[in-house]
Amino acid sequence: MSAPAKKTAKRAAAPKPTAGTGQPATGAKKAAAAKKVPAAPKKSAAPKASARPESHTALVRRARKINRELAEVYPYAHPELDFENPFQLLVATVMSAQTTDLRVNQTTPALFAAYPTPEDLAAANPEEVEELIRPTGFFRAKTRSIMGLAKALSEDFGGEVPGRLEDLVKLPGVGRKTAFVVLGNAFGRPGITVDTHFGRLVRRWKWTDETDPDKVEKAVGALFPKSDWTQLSHNVIFHGRRICHARKPACGACPIAPLCPAYGEGETDPQKAEKLLKYEKGGFPGQRLKPPQSYLDAGGLPAPPLAGREA
Repeated sequence: MSAPAKKTAKRAAAPKPTAGTGQPATGAKKAAAAKKVPAAPKKSAAPKASARPESHTALVRRARKINRELAEVYPYAHPELDFENPFQLLVATVMSAQTTDLRVNQTTPALFAAYPTPEDLAAANPEEVEELIRPTGFFRAKTRSIMGLAKALSEDFGGEVPGRLEDLVKLPGVGRKTAFVVLGNAFGRPGITVDTHFGRLVRRWKWTDETDPDKVEKAVGALFPKSDWTQLSHNVIFHGRRICHARKPACGACPIAPLCPAYGEGETDPQKAEKLLKYEKGGFPGQRLKPPQSYLDAGGLPAPPLAGREA
């Protein structure tokens, strides 16, 4: 081998120096150098932080994708108050303030059996109505509201629930949220129902920072076509009750975690998060005594009657 070739071979075989030392990284020094190399970060379900604020177009796309994902998770999402006609839905919705839909559903069968029409309820003995709806809480104020709206329906609308927003909000105890529940689910007219679950989730998702329900309704409504509003409300409320809870969201079991700016506020461990799931997601009864067939087909269970155990 010629002299130049020998020099080339020696240079190729020589160990490379450790960065910052100029010394060969051999044996223990190689191992020490390897330990200083940081491990690759683990992938997280959380969305990547962006240095730039989200544009309106990007927000619309993300919001609509979230709704599509929720529609796949909850294809059976529905209003969780039992009702057979617009009058029953209106009364049940007014009664649902400051209590659960489950408790209302456990209470209304006896109420509607005793007073099946607005005329019957308007002529009732207030003390008897109070006793029937006592389990829902605030029963005196609720009695005044439901008897007042029953009287208004009897005197002003021929005993029928009106199908217009401007008429509904004139009834005692009826605001925009209640009106949209009735319009969307009894009359098929689109509306956004901003209850506590809906408001909490849309703020977590950064769809809006508004806290006033009317402003939330307007802001979120601008992100979706009007035809989506009623079902969007069901999808969001279902998710809020089952997975994205107020105190401890089950982030590790959330199907829209990659789209959620608030990922990590709750339990991220999948096994621990699974234990937080409620209603049919956790194998428990839902809110309705008489749920839609689609809900039952999906594995949902009817709620127990008033005397039964509340899940």
